[in-house]
Amino acid sequence: MAGNKRVDLRKILADPELRRKLMVSTIQATQAREGIHTSEEQAQRAYYVVSEAERATFVDLTKGRGLPGGTDLRQEMFVRTIRGETTGVRFDIPRRDFGTIEGAPLSYRRLAVLSALFRANTGLAPGYADIKIGHQTFDDDRFVRFWWEIPSAERGPRRAWVPFAKGGEFSRFYADIYLVVRWDQDAKASYANRSSNFNVLLTTSSSEYLYRPGLTWPRAASVFNVRLLPPGCIFADKGPAIFPCDESNLWFLCAILNSELALFTLKGLTSREDMGGRWEAGMVKRLPIAEPTHLQRQRLSDLGKSIFNAKSEWDAGNETSSAFSEPWLIRAHGPDSSVEIGDRLTSLLHFEQAQNEELRATSNSLNEEVYSLYGIPPQTRAAIRENLGKMHAEVVWPRMEGKTPDQKRQEHVWRLLSYAVKRVVESDEDGVVPFLHVSGGASVLDRMHAELGKLFPARDVNEVEVEIVNELKRKVKGYARTESVREWLEDAYFEYHASMYRNRPIFWHISSKQGKGPAAFAALAHYQRFDKDRIAKLRGVYLREAIATFRRESAIASQAGRADDRLEWQSKVEEAEALDRRLQQVQEGFHQGAEDFRILTPWKIEGQRPKGWDPDINDGVKVNIEPLQRAGVLRIPEVV
Repeated sequence: MAGNKRVDLRKILADPELRRKLMVSTIQATQAREGIHTSEEQAQRAYYVVSEAERATFVDLTKGRGLPGGTDLRQEMFVRTIRGETTGVRFDIPRRDFGTIEGAPLSYRRLAVLSALFRANTGLAPGYADIKIGHQTFDDDRFVRFWWEIPSAERGPRRAWVPFAKGGEFSRFYADIYLVVRWDQDAKASYANRSSNFNVLLTTSSSEYLYRPGLTWPRAASVFNVRLLPPGCIFADKGPAIFPCDESNLWFLCAILNSELALFTLKGLTSREDMGGRWEAGMVKRLPIAEPTHLQRQRLSDLGKSIFNAKSEWDAGNETSSAFSEPWLIRAHGPDSSVEIGDRLTSLLHFEQAQNEELRATSNSLNEEVYSLYGIPPQTRAAIRENLGKMHAEVVWPRMEGKTPDQKRQEHVWRLLSYAVKRVVESDEDGVVPFLHVSGGASVLDRMHAELGKLFPARDVNEVEVEIVNELKRKVKGYARTESVREWLEDAYFEYHASMYRNRPIFWHISSKQGKGPAAFAALAHYQRFDKDRIAKLRGVYLREAIATFRRESAIASQAGRADDRLEWQSKVEEAEALDRRLQQVQEGFHQGAEDFRILTPWKIEGQRPKGWDPDINDGVKVNIEPLQRAGVLRIPEVV
């Protein structure tokens, strides 16, 4: 080593052009010893004849296709290419490179890079990991739920419902496992009796893969992306799993698989240059993995974990995340802080922006580290990035990507109010909270006011509410403008809640009036506790008392000669009575002609189907909410 300068032999050997460079110089030197002068061009031609044998030529004529209705220049471009009058259109690929990659893909733009990668490195499986296709229920409506649909006592490893990694939306490194799959003996008996079953989790080797940590990816996605598969999960056919042979390689492999180079390589294993959206296990297992030094493995692992930690920490503020603790607006400064709502919002937006910038910087560092590991030179890196085009940026809040600061600000406020409603309903003994003061209990609004006081103990709750209302009054695209917390609760909450909970809401807004505007009677009901006893109490106690109050007020107004007031109270009586009749039909499971208010569970035999309102939580929100929806007793007409 001259001057103590280390020579990176791995980088030199990984150069895809190394063989050609050595051969060309050798040919020139050999000819020179014989007294024959050979130019570099002649030596290049000799190299290709001797070493590369036949070459396949591809001509990219897509740019000559023109716009719709325009001139088609493909024929002219082809002739000019044959004459050598164009650049970047003709690709001469050594035919031996096709043999390097099983399946001989037509991704000719990538072969010069890919062939070298595949020759120099070991495939992901079985060299570094084991890849398995997971569970398929063949009846998701029956066996798959969002985690919030099932009580916590029934969820978890070795319980009736187990976290289920089933693909999902684009998200590198971290994605919440928001589904659960039924995994009790009855369910497994149904799975085993299917006519087609190749599920590794129902075989004698299930203990080797069940509940085991690893990595997973959505097979159907526009961009290949890998995320952590936490322990205690079941994985699906649409979310195959990667189990490292050495568990210490988990984060190293996660970093490699989420890199630009991995995406470029996997696209090269498809049969079409523009292919995207089907990342099969057989394709992923062939991905070449370079052997890192200890330092390289550590750096890539640390970069991957850093991105994971930032995303998972942010997701703890998302109410529908299984890792939820409290909303971002409270987490920003803590509950005991005296910081005003407006200042909290401003600092939260700055924090999110800083997190996104850090994520992107970390992602860039990760990609550069991977390129360095594989010995990819700068000019090839640039070509790869140009070929991939615009990439998905790493962000901590994917749901709000592309939204304006005003929209994010309003979302934080609505999330805060949603959390207050959640605390109110979950803390109620019956899980049924009327909007009116009935049966000696406080109204939803009064309880929300009290909850805000608990959430911000260092502040005057009236000031907090004024600050919240000032935000609600803002005109923001995509958000209903409301003048008060009451108006937000009555007119905006349930639609927002249903949307946030992916049309599987767990707090049901039962109302005597659909749409917007004050209702004579309304209540929030907790889905998991709204059984036959609760609907009976809703009708027999809360609603009956409200109707009695309306009648009494109507009579008082009549005696006092206040005709307008009497008509208003009488209208409330009629509206509340109509609600009671519809609830009675649901309670009894009435069905006649087109009217059907039964809970419909086609997978159950006749004797197991509920008689009237006797919901089974295991059947899920979609099945159990439909009778109320058909009866028109929900605040918004369409929920699921």
